[in-house]
Amino acid sequence: MKELTEKSISCPYCGETIEVLIDSTDLDEEYIEDCQVCCKPINFLVSESIDGEITVSVYSEDDAY
Repeated sequence: MKELTEKSISCPYCGETIEVLIDSTDLDEEYIEDCQVCCKPINFLVSESIDGEITVSVYSEDDAY
């Protein structure tokens, strides 16, 4: 069974804080998901910190990684 982790992120467009579910099997993956508030595409980068915690970085289409 896949482990889902709930994370709070801020939309890089509208600034709203939204809750997203992150699949732990998506480590080191990039994907796009639309903001639940403004519907603009958010680029997600899922990684694992040194202490084993899943971290999520979000970017707009115009941001450089």
